[in-house]
Amino acid sequence: MEKKMHDYQNPELPIEERVTDLLGRMTLAEKAGLMFHTMAGVSPDGTLPPGDAMIPSTESLIRDGRLNHFNILTFGPVTPRKIAEWHNRVQEIAAGTRLGIPVTVSTDPRHGVIDNPAASAASGGFSAWPEPIGLGATKDPDLVRKFADIARREYLAAGIRVALHPMADLATEPRWARTSGTLGSDADVVSALITAYVQGFQGSSLGPDSVVAMVKHFPGAGPQKDGEDAHFAYGREQVYPGGMWDYHLKPFEAAFAAGAAQIMPYYGMPVDTTYEQVGFGFNRDVIEGLLRQRYGFDGVVCTDWGLVTDAEIMGTPMPARAWGVEHLDRHARVLKIIEAGADQLGGEQCPELIIDLVSRGDLSEARIDVSVRRILRDKFRLGLFDDRRFVDPDAAGRIAGAPEFRAAGLEAQRRSVVALAGSILPLAEGCTVYLDGVDPDVAAGYAKVTDDPALADVAIVRRAAPFEPRGGGFEAFFHAGRLDFSADELAPVLALTTRLPTVVDVWLDRPAVLTPLAETAAALVGTFGVSDEALLDVLFGRSPATGTLPFELPSSMAAVEASREDVPNDTENPLFPYDHGLAF
Repeated sequence: MEKKMHDYQNPELPIEERVTDLLGRMTLAEKAGLMFHTMAGVSPDGTLPPGDAMIPSTESLIRDGRLNHFNILTFGPVTPRKIAEWHNRVQEIAAGTRLGIPVTVSTDPRHGVIDNPAASAASGGFSAWPEPIGLGATKDPDLVRKFADIARREYLAAGIRVALHPMADLATEPRWARTSGTLGSDADVVSALITAYVQGFQGSSLGPDSVVAMVKHFPGAGPQKDGEDAHFAYGREQVYPGGMWDYHLKPFEAAFAAGAAQIMPYYGMPVDTTYEQVGFGFNRDVIEGLLRQRYGFDGVVCTDWGLVTDAEIMGTPMPARAWGVEHLDRHARVLKIIEAGADQLGGEQCPELIIDLVSRGDLSEARIDVSVRRILRDKFRLGLFDDRRFVDPDAAGRIAGAPEFRAAGLEAQRRSVVALAGSILPLAEGCTVYLDGVDPDVAAGYAKVTDDPALADVAIVRRAAPFEPRGGGFEAFFHAGRLDFSADELAPVLALTTRLPTVVDVWLDRPAVLTPLAETAAALVGTFGVSDEALLDVLFGRSPATGTLPFELPSSMAAVEASREDVPNDTENPLFPYDHGLAF
């Protein structure tokens, strides 16, 4: 006997009718499970890891916890094809549950060079592009739209349907550890790039060929006090000494106009404002008042990861980022988050707390239904209940990292390179070069390579921006604190500049103080996550130098410390101003 099709399973019906039908069939436990968006591990062979204290078994979370939103963490080298195989495995598990609600898979950025489990993953088998701050250095909305469209196609092939990006935050505090994930410091430029980014991922409207852009971190995470990051208790305060609260909202306004489907608030709590002094994920004034009422946003709001439960990450204790409400127990934290207007709790897997709150009468099931309706609506719009539940791993292997996509990423890397100073550029092909931090096999395609500076015509040195090492484990991934090189760090580079003309490239994940290098290097270059090939193409004139700074470069740490966290490009007498870049 043929099984009767329920209305929610009928692709011919309007989405709202399907949502209403499914919502009416769900138990409280199934609804609660939908309101958690947590992590899932992917093994190199595309199977599901058994789970551990940090990341429980994905199969158990689906079958027993009724969760079905997962942010993938890839353990070791995992190709897009294997991600697609993993995706199909979890969809098979989800299809076997009572209502067969499909899983939604999400990811942090996967197209750059930074591998930080809290913020991004290195590109792996996907096409490789500059970090977002490098896209900001191009200041080209068409290039950003092309990137987003290619990333959309690669994600779609692998089964990834929610991008936990872009960051619409402004890089106004030079020391902030997450600067590299932003598109720059100027609100108008960033707004144009955010518009292109959202449109490239989602299209003109959310549909089966879209990837959701979860724009973050509302209402702008850039003004971190002293540049410390709100992942950690010492960085929980967000400040506005320049009165620029509204300035930081501009890129989000652009995202709303572009149709951004989902929004993530940040951990930070506003200090000395008219808003409640609690983390933005708990902040009803900000989510319900500003986001929902002022801007009319009715999409899914998902908190940043880990607001409720203390954890241990990489062997290091990691308290819940419950800033301003540390005194509340886990039930009360969940209640405050939902009452603030959020729909999903990121990085948590405790639906039993929502069930308890409803059972105790602290939270109405009608309020739960509001969030679940929003969440289900996006699943239907993405086609996950219909033709988009499963993906083709063979197609994922062909599409992700396709030659034309890799070529586009490499060209974007070239266009992001900023020539800061130096009349010796471009270099002459065939000259003799001494290298420090550059692959000699790559450089051999441009010049003769020697390991003796005395025999070289020019030296090429690559360095990363300095930072102040903090704790181990999870905290070690965040480059924070000082922006100036120590004497020991500078010594070998300065010594080289006294012996022969030296080109120094600095990977600017944050706006470093380059004053000593600018005074001695024959040429100075800033990059934002580019390969040796992309850099050398520019240095040797095979590609034009077109990038310009997405933030100013300060002249000293004293100038950084005197600047205001919420004001863009606010250091006194910057070494290089915003938008500086030599063209050749």
